[in-house]
Amino acid sequence: MMVERPTRSRSRDTQRHSVPLDILVVDDDQATRLSLSFALSDAGHKVIEAVDGDEAIALVAEHIFDVAILDVRLPKVDGLTIFRRLRQKSPGTSVILMTAFATVPDAVASLREGAYDYVTKPFDPEEFSLRVIGHIAEHRALRQELEEARKLVASREAGSPIIGHTPAMRQLIARINTVAQSDAPVLIRGESGTGKELVAHTLHARSPRKNAPFVAVSCSAFPETLIEGELFGHERGAFTGAIRQRDGRFKAADGGTLLLDEIAALPLPVQAKLLRVLEEGTIQPLGTNASVPVNVRVVAATHRDLKELIQQGKFREDLYFRINVLDLNIPPLRERRADLPLLLAHFLRKFYPGRVPPGISPRAWAALLEYPFPGNVREFAHAIERAVVLAHGSEIDLEHLPSDIVGAAIPQSPTAANFRPLAVATKEFERQYILRALRFASGGKGQAAELLGISRKNLWEKMKHHGIGDGDG
Repeated sequence: MMVERPTRSRSRDTQRHSVPLDILVVDDDQATRLSLSFALSDAGHKVIEAVDGDEAIALVAEHIFDVAILDVRLPKVDGLTIFRRLRQKSPGTSVILMTAFATVPDAVASLREGAYDYVTKPFDPEEFSLRVIGHIAEHRALRQELEEARKLVASREAGSPIIGHTPAMRQLIARINTVAQSDAPVLIRGESGTGKELVAHTLHARSPRKNAPFVAVSCSAFPETLIEGELFGHERGAFTGAIRQRDGRFKAADGGTLLLDEIAALPLPVQAKLLRVLEEGTIQPLGTNASVPVNVRVVAATHRDLKELIQQGKFREDLYFRINVLDLNIPPLRERRADLPLLLAHFLRKFYPGRVPPGISPRAWAALLEYPFPGNVREFAHAIERAVVLAHGSEIDLEHLPSDIVGAAIPQSPTAANFRPLAVATKEFERQYILRALRFASGGKGQAAELLGISRKNLWEKMKHHGIGDGDG
């Protein structure tokens, strides 16, 4: 006998990003079967029941199920046989095995064969529906969203390198298109890693200057004694040091766009010269009194609060008003988390070119969603690049992600699939604990070693073992 349970209205507890699933429930125990079916139906899923192995085999031959929940001990055909049939016919079906006689070897063997989970009866059907089945539903919703994101990334128009479809990013792209048509200076604000140089590149590419040079210079990359010559140039013989070029970056960008990244790092005397360049349109190379006309659009970028630096006397107020004629503000990644599927699809395609990109497990995706990404898109990109390399083309799992992301993940429901070997878990815990001590000690090895109750030499050895660099704390 088989019974199909109609889909009921979703309960308010159903998680928002899940999708309705087609579920097969096979159990000869009527109480277990009915209570489980009603709980799943109440959660919005379509449920078909079977009371023995023969009925289940017939249903599997006719339908493709998203999830199959199978009792191991069934009349006529046992649950493991049905499970193996499903693995051959429908590899995409998530199979959960139930038994009242669970053993660790059986659970491990079934998980190795590809079962999604192995649960012991009795269990709470409502909790099972919410946690386990809800997890599968969210994962399928993720795969659909990721596939849509891949199509969207693949179809993006040429010359649109900025990834994002949240309202904040759409507003930013629209503002870039408007600002690009002007020659006025632009100030780009954004935290480190948000993509300020990418925005500047896009601004240039969409401007009437797009066929002229785009030159970027990091103002923090040069010592105070060299940055002036780097920007404005110098006559030969003006320096006796390593820099010998006649033309500076302003001259190299003539007719195009010059990006002054980290403009807050400019020394005050150089700020004064930059202000004069912006007001007069001429530069004065070091070692000469001659003024050289330049036609450059200046785009400045910073992750610091320039108004605060003005109050501290570290940035000129008149220069601030001159570079801030037009502004572009890039939101941090934590404020546009809906863009994560698009970014994931983009970086999977970038770091796994020419092949079908790997998928991502639910727990790995949950860890990415929960992590705040203080390093923004740059940190996200590095995490995906690392994961692609370590996964070797297979599904990206938690173990492939950086330990900072894994350590920040919210623990999931304690199912067999969530557990990892004790040695791996211990190693991850020790690494995170050492990092916490280093952060508390602001990177000081002596204080961190004292907090951990070990010698400084032992701390160095453990840092080396866990791949912790001097700057990681």
